Amino acid sequence: MAGSTATRRKLVLKMSVSLDGFVAGPNGEADWVFRSSGGADSTAWVLDTLRGAGVHIMGSRSYHDMAAFWPYSDMPIAPPMNDIPKVIFSRTGIKNTPVDPSPMLAEAKARNAGRHGATPTAAVLQSWAEPTVASGDLVEEVLRLKEQPGNYILAHGGARFAQSLIAAGLVDEYRLGIHPVVLGHGLSLFSALRSPVDLHLVSMTPFASGAVAAVYQPA
Repeated sequence: MAGSTATRRKLVLKMSVSLDGFVAGPNGEADWVFRSSGGADSTAWVLDTLRGAGVHIMGSRSYHDMAAFWPYSDMPIAPPMNDIPKVIFSRTGIKNTPVDPSPMLAEAKARNAGRHGATPTAAVLQSWAEPTVASGDLVEEVLRLKEQPGNYILAHGGARFAQSLIAAGLVDEYRLGIHPVVLGHGLSLFSALRSPVDLHLVSMTPFASGAVAAVYQPA
């Protein structure tokens, strides 16, 4: 059993957080993310993370937001978002989930209005229209993915999906974009933890914008 555990692929959680550990404001505000992102250095870091993934996993709300944005974007990080397979976690399936755009999607579209004009290929549209849907127990579904061959599993927020992964002890590596802003109140990334978790710092990368990429693994 120890041998099989050693060969499991890891789950990497990629999130943007404020300096005081929030992933969004009290009402889901995320405009602060875009004020200190998008430079060449931070884009290169994000690209490296995306290109190394074997599969994207996300909750159904994030799926609908991303499916409405990435196929039509010509941003540098669009290709790995579009081309890498997706697994959507939803108890009810993706067809029954509300598709109203989130505040973050609206902000992203507004910020990148001049770069949101790509024409998606049939393969890109299919990638988003026909993802794998994981509707079972979160832990069982993630462990099943970890046993599959391939590069690491890359998890994207929303906050609640990320909180559930953290609370269940499923995250093997945190790749956090820490932004130079203090929100004071909001949705905390780690609020669902039942007990403290010690982390080991793997790397720290500062960007010209003042943001910092921090990579941690459970100690």
